[in-house]
Amino acid sequence: MNNYLDGEKPIFQQIKEQIEHAILDGHMGPEERIPSINEFAKEYQINPATANKGVNELVDRGIIYKKRGVGMFVSSNAVELLIEERKENFEVSYIQPLINEAERLGITIDQLMTMIGRKL
Repeated sequence: MNNYLDGEKPIFQQIKEQIEHAILDGHMGPEERIPSINEFAKEYQINPATANKGVNELVDRGIIYKKRGVGMFVSSNAVELLIEERKENFEVSYIQPLINEAERLGITIDQLMTMIGRKL
């Protein structure tokens, strides 16, 4: 995991996103143990409650789960859950702003498709 935090986003959100990226990138696999709250707190020199907030969001969404007395683990379907969530958010976060900006700049759909095609 990346041990770098920036000042742009809340720390708990950055921890949550780092875990998500590690799962999607294959650095954390299904049923693999993730660092404990105290390990996160020590690594980032933060309050354990801050780390707990980010981790608990992932627990609430079923991305990771807790085994009492053992630790926290990546759910067997975590990759599928994350991909589905991100697909649902993709249009709102990326496509609509892209279309809005293209319209402001007078870029036609054909021009936009050509631009995208060049990058693929």
